[in-house]
Amino acid sequence: MDSPQDSSPDVPAVHEEAPREPILTLPVALTAYIALLALIHLRVLLPPELENWTIDVFGFIPKRYDSSLLNLQIPGGAGAKVWSFVTYSLLHANLTHLGFNVLWLLPFGSALARRFGAVRFFVFMAVTAAAGALAHLVTHEHAVAPMIGASASVSGAMAAAIRFAFARGSFLSFSRSDADTAAKVPALPLSRALRDGRVVGFLAVWFGVNIIFGVGAIGIDAETTSVAWQAHIGGFFAGLLLFALFDPVPRVRNDAADASSQDVSDRI
Repeated sequence: MDSPQDSSPDVPAVHEEAPREPILTLPVALTAYIALLALIHLRVLLPPELENWTIDVFGFIPKRYDSSLLNLQIPGGAGAKVWSFVTYSLLHANLTHLGFNVLWLLPFGSALARRFGAVRFFVFMAVTAAAGALAHLVTHEHAVAPMIGASASVSGAMAAAIRFAFARGSFLSFSRSDADTAAKVPALPLSRALRDGRVVGFLAVWFGVNIIFGVGAIGIDAETTSVAWQAHIGGFFAGLLLFALFDPVPRVRNDAADASSQDVSDRI
């Protein structure tokens, strides 16, 4: 008796491919922040008089705080003296202005958002925006032109990111890990980070570019457009010095290169 034939057809082997990671992945907090900036920028579609009113109410105008001109009426009233310290950073003059800030924010803001988490990240961006506005107010006491742009916050994010960016395994080191791990490496105390030639070099280039050329927060009218580089520096210093108050990752001790315990004596 003949043996029964196997009538089942040949089934080709299935090879499962490893899932491909997207070319660019952004943390949810940063994605939401950029989406907010883009949504707010749709204000340019408003009628000119309404758009100008929006800038006057939510832009940062140093003249609001000039008590010598009591008869000058600026839209927004007393409330604008408070909220404009932050709301100005959500407005941009045009797509180029917005795109440039987002471009700089992608690498540094992404690392910071992964490290801080959403709540810390949003509060940090608001605090550095306020620091930039304060620096602009001190240096432009009687200015009438509104200042807008996220550049002070972007500068603060860059300053905070360099506190850990060059550490081994972080995103600017030669031996970087995956994005989440790279964003969570322990940061050095500021006094020790400032002895790193790469950090000092970054600071020198950043300050040089901002003082000589300056980019970012600008006035609205084409005739009065200027670079608010003082606001950039205010945001940058705030990010550099206040990083430790927001950082949830235990830091490297000053006296131990490989330690991951928090340095209580050097919180700045």
